Parts: sequence; structure tokens; C-alpha cells
Amino acid sequence: MAFEVLFPMNLKKFLLLLFAVALILLFFRFDMQRFLTLEALKGNRQLLEEFHNRHRFIMTAGFMALYIVQTALSLPGATILSLAGGALFGAITGTLCAVVAATIGATLAFLVTRYLLRDLVLARFGPRLEGLNRELEERGLNYLLFLRLVPLFPFFLINLAAGMTRLPLKSFVIGTLVGIIPGGFVFCNAGASLATVTTLREIASPRVVASFTLLGLFALIPVIHGRFRTRRKNRG
Repeated sequence: MAFEVLFPMNLKKFLLLLFAVALILLFFRFDMQRFLTLEALKGNRQLLEEFHNRHRFIMTAGFMALYIVQTALSLPGATILSLAGGALFGAITGTLCAVVAATIGATLAFLVTRYLLRDLVLARFGPRLEGLNRELEERGLNYLLFLRLVPLFPFFLINLAAGMTRLPLKSFVIGTLVGIIPGGFVFCNAGASLATVTTLREIASPRVVASFTLLGLFALIPVIHGRFRTRRKNRG
């Protein structure tokens, strides 16, 4: 109670937002992105594996914590982290760690957007979001699965956009967790054979992208069916 008096909610929101912005600025100020490249991962793989063999729990926890922070702050490097997960933990365990960490990070970004930025954005774009809000409330999980499965949509933008809507938190978590499993496995499986990977582009080949797009279209089938039934009902 005393904490609420000393630090009103608006001040706490401001400080949290300021802290997040400071972390992002530090990331770019010290060029931390140079450690999140394919070349850096290959060059440090032996050191990372040796540390993992000696301190498995610390390495796993550290990897997941780093992935959570990267996703929550919408920083670059998710692809390299997924490759690192496969290289260090294997395709299956790496996918599990990466998917869980990415889901937690995405959920944090979703919540920060909803409770720190939502009012500001809705005040300006509220009427334009009503249609999207309505669709997400009625068939939000299917829409989110489509967006997650099709790699054409930036991951961080989906987190931010969903936070602006009335999509339930439970639907966001489930849709994110399930929707990113295929993509997570593709990159972690590639990371398990890191020596054969020469460029990131070869992993996300047109054939892989087409497969994800097909999965996404399957996720939209209930949405399309629902719209068709609604139109028929309205006409009747």
C-alpha cells in the first residue's frame, strides 16, 4: 500500500518503459549485435560447447534468459539464437528451449504494449482497430496461428499489434506457443548441423516458406468458414 502511495501507477509505468528503452539503447551503443551473427556463432561454438559441458544448467538458463530479453525488447538476433539452441542442445531440446523462451518474451512484449502503450495508440487509431479487435475476439486464435506460421510477418510487429487489441492473453500465449514450433524446429535443426550452414537464407528456402504458408492457410480455414456462415445467415 505504501509503495502505491510513493510510486503512483503512471510513474511505475514510466520507469518500466524507461528501463526497457535504456536496455535497447545500450544494446546498440555497445554493438552487441556483432555477437549475434552466423560467423560469431561458428567462431565461438567450441567455447560455448565446453562451457555447456561443464555447466549445463547455467548454460540452459542463460540461453533462455537471453532469448526472453531479446524477444521482449524486440531486438535482432532471434534466428542466431535458435541456431545456437540447436547447436548446443540438439534439435529437439533446442526447439523446446527456444520456443518456450520466445513465447515468454513475446508475452512480455504483448503485456508491455497493452498496459504501457495501448491507451496512447488507441486514442489516435482506435476507430481503425475496431474491425481487427472484433475479428481477434471472435476468431483470434486462428488469426494469430496464421500470422505466426507464415514467416512473412515480422515476429515483433505481431507482438505489438496484438497488444493493441482486445485479444485475450490466453489466446495470445497458445497461438504463439503452437504457431512458432515449426519455424523454431527448422532453425534449431539447422543449428544441430551448424557446420553445413553457410548462409541464413539457405535455411529459410522458398520451399520452407511455402510449407509454412500452407500451414497458415489451414489455420485460416475455420475463419473463412465462419465468415461464410455469417454472410449466409445475414442474407437469409
